[in-house]
Amino acid sequence: MIAASLESFPATGDDAQPDAEIVANANVNGGLLRFSWDDLPAASANFAGTGGTLRANMDDFIVEEIASYLPSGSGAHAYARIEKRGLTTMDVLSALAANGVPRGTAGFAGQKDKYAVARQWISVPSEHAAVFAILDDVDGLTVLETSLHRNKLGVGHLRGNRFTVRVRNPCDDWRDIAEPTLEHLRQVGVPNYFGPQRFGTFNTNIADGLRLIKGERIRVDRRMRRFYQSALQSHLFNLLLKRRIESGLFDAVVLGDRAQRHDSGGMFVVDDPTIESERAKRLEISAALPLFGRKVRISEGAAGEMELQLLAQFALEYDQFRRVPGARRISRIRLDDATLSPADDGYIVEFTLPKGAYATSVMREVMKSA
Repeated sequence: MIAASLESFPATGDDAQPDAEIVANANVNGGLLRFSWDDLPAASANFAGTGGTLRANMDDFIVEEIASYLPSGSGAHAYARIEKRGLTTMDVLSALAANGVPRGTAGFAGQKDKYAVARQWISVPSEHAAVFAILDDVDGLTVLETSLHRNKLGVGHLRGNRFTVRVRNPCDDWRDIAEPTLEHLRQVGVPNYFGPQRFGTFNTNIADGLRLIKGERIRVDRRMRRFYQSALQSHLFNLLLKRRIESGLFDAVVLGDRAQRHDSGGMFVVDDPTIESERAKRLEISAALPLFGRKVRISEGAAGEMELQLLAQFALEYDQFRRVPGARRISRIRLDDATLSPADDGYIVEFTLPKGAYATSVMREVMKSA
């Protein structure tokens, strides 16, 4: 018999209850190891916010995956475009595994919000294609279309995501506030912060990541180990971006920076910050900041000094990250296509973000209360 309930699936990291020691560690140093929007400066800090409420209903937050490619119609992997409500992408993978799809063989391009209407592609080996027929029986899941393709869908196989976000009960003059804010963000970009989803329901993942990086033993499986370490990497990225904004470097680059082109994604080392900062002001390039790991070397010059100062604040050294891959992440998001429209009890914002960027980073700029 095929299961169609999620009740028996294992809890994800966000749902598991932390013990007292973890909570205590997360609160050390006055909250240094906890995520808070209040600690991260906005790019539009000089603009007022509309206020209002996000996610009052599930339909208030809609995310549509923009695929890098569409399935060809033939091949060894079965694809399904699904719509999920109130479920994580990991919940969907657990549903597949509970119905006979071997773990590790299912594919997805990116993880989508739990408290949202999210549409995305998933894949399974074609011999398990029948599993899609029962996903409609799982609460919160709908299969929109199916097809075949030659390869498994991999993480990162997407161009970005299109968001439709409804804000309820904003201030009366929301349009006069939101329109100039969005125009400012089109000019300077949005800080590419990692949002709260990255750090777990109980906001303790950063503390666990620090313990792991420093060599402490934690009884978790490999997936959760990676998740905790990633939370620490993400937190350090946020704090480095914060320092740059507070230093007036949001739309500039410094000596030794890795700068990334917004059009092509190409990256280069900055050896003339005066010239390259002019390109940064035009939003042609932005600094690509480190997610510390073995694939990322400390920058040279002023950029490297900021990176080392941040690590020292946590009593960390670069070599302690040798067991995690590492990468660089662009510090700003272009917001070229944002639109604003009225709704019965508020307004709707629509915009497209590149993969890995968080809609909450945009909405907190507009609302100042997200």
